[in-house]
Amino acid sequence: MTMVVVAICDDEIDLGAELERTLIEIFTKLNVKYEIEVFLTGEELCRRMESGSRYDLIFLDIEFAKSEINGVEVGRLIREAQQNHIVSIVYISWEKKYSMQLFEIRPLNFLIKPLAYDKIKQTVKTYLKIFGLFSGEFIYKKGHDTFKVQIKDIVYLENQERKIIIFFSDGRKEDFYGSLKEVYNEQLKKFDFLFIHASYVVNYDYVTAVKYNRLHLTNSLTPLPISPNKRNEVREHYLSIIKRRRV
Repeated sequence: MTMVVVAICDDEIDLGAELERTLIEIFTKLNVKYEIEVFLTGEELCRRMESGSRYDLIFLDIEFAKSEINGVEVGRLIREAQQNHIVSIVYISWEKKYSMQLFEIRPLNFLIKPLAYDKIKQTVKTYLKIFGLFSGEFIYKKGHDTFKVQIKDIVYLENQERKIIIFFSDGRKEDFYGSLKEVYNEQLKKFDFLFIHASYVVNYDYVTAVKYNRLHLTNSLTPLPISPNKRNEVREHYLSIIKRRRV
């Protein structure tokens, strides 16, 4: 892990400053490099992200005194308008009443103010555990040559006869000969990939929706099919990943 880039978005200046100090202490103790930016409105955060700024972890307040949009709407903009399904969002609020509204935004956690140090630390450690999944490497061979690619960059793999094609998040494709089932069982299953069809293995982190017979991916207009005999298995696996990552 090179660095975790964090955004804090809260109009309560003292609380935001305290959260920043707490995160600095936690990251320092865990020996993790970090960058932290603080925003006072949801609009400011959205503008920064629209201009190209990237964040790994966002601590997002829900109610803002001087903002036309609340944190729930900011989350929807990030997920839907910006199509960013990778960034982890941690909601913070004085009220518990919003918790059910946040389900579709898939937050990493929901913390009640005043923020407890142990709760923040556990949330950071949960994020780092998930982030650790991204640091794995996928290894494959072409002839006598061996190649390594980052797990986090793989969107899905497709089997075409005996050839496996890797589709990357930047649009690249690579191919090699092998068994998709063996690749899944030996390397990809432990990194939360979904075996949805005899021809497709998909990275959970790029999935936006699991329908009855198809699966939708980030920035893709064409959904991938789910085999009839895998529908229950895929849905159960998908929900188990969601549940585990929210612990």
